[in-house]
Amino acid sequence: KWNSYKPTPLINLNKLKDKLNLKKIYYKDESKRFNLKSFKALGGAYAVNKISNGKKNIIVSTATAGNHGRSVAWGAKRLGLKCKIFISENVSESRAKAIKKFGAKVIRVKGNYDNSLKECIKQSKKNNWKIVQDVSWKNYNYVPQIIMAGYCIMVKEIFNQIKNKNLSHVFLQAGVGGMAAAVIAGIAKYSKKIPKIIIVEPDKAECVLQSIKEKKPVKLKILDESIMGGMSCGEVSNIPWNILKTSTNYCVSISDDMVVPVMSLLASKHLSNTKIEGGECATPGIIALNGICFNNKLRNKIKLNKNSRILLFGCEGATDKVMYKKLLKIK
Repeated sequence: KWNSYKPTPLINLNKLKDKLNLKKIYYKDESKRFNLKSFKALGGAYAVNKISNGKKNIIVSTATAGNHGRSVAWGAKRLGLKCKIFISENVSESRAKAIKKFGAKVIRVKGNYDNSLKECIKQSKKNNWKIVQDVSWKNYNYVPQIIMAGYCIMVKEIFNQIKNKNLSHVFLQAGVGGMAAAVIAGIAKYSKKIPKIIIVEPDKAECVLQSIKEKKPVKLKILDESIMGGMSCGEVSNIPWNILKTSTNYCVSISDDMVVPVMSLLASKHLSNTKIEGGECATPGIIALNGICFNNKLRNKIKLNKNSRILLFGCEGATDKVMYKKLLKIK
């Protein structure tokens, strides 16, 4: 019901489909989501809306690797609320500026994302700020659930756009697992038939893959951050885990090597008739699908064939314009 709301495009990757001999490849282009260029815009801002409940005297806070923080900051600005955003030293200055643009105070924390989250929780408890976080922990479940409910809007749009035709395979990026679990929940609600669910992660942060293998949440120590910054997470969140552990058919981990080439292929119309702006985290589904299709054993194992209808998520555009131009060598 927001004035600025409109569905994002569902693009047909017709050139990639022909190359891989598949029936359809749908690509949900979240680079067009509001003015934030990421699916995260559906979650954080929606949660700010819900927890503020018309109050103007509250201060909201969150820790972020970039996109979630922008959503929370934008949501706070929409409602005239003060906002504190915690980022680690690994977050680029251009991402920090994009958050500050919405009037939020950005607080840098030494160390990685986990450090920024700990500092956010500590200062928020001390100052009675309302935390709007997209990960859950003990006794902190309601807000992450609201955020995931916001993400489900993507799925509602998709099934309107493909007129409820059945999908055979869905490739889902996982960081802490929120988007992946939300999409699965949405599919259960809107689809008549449940497709195969394939979770894709950076090989430097394959926490869902390892957790599925061990049949319990596994916490990884990230020694080297992935170029896919928003997915460089060492631990799956509690609420998503309860969905992913029973719904995931396969897990795939990918290296950083193909990220920039795929960003370039999207931008140069090599995968479809449409020029697509895809950020680093928009590429994993394409990378995994392409890799599996050129391995006959894996292709047969997950039943990819000429009748397969695939759904991929381009979950962000150039949310870091400086990085995007640098990676694609755009002057």
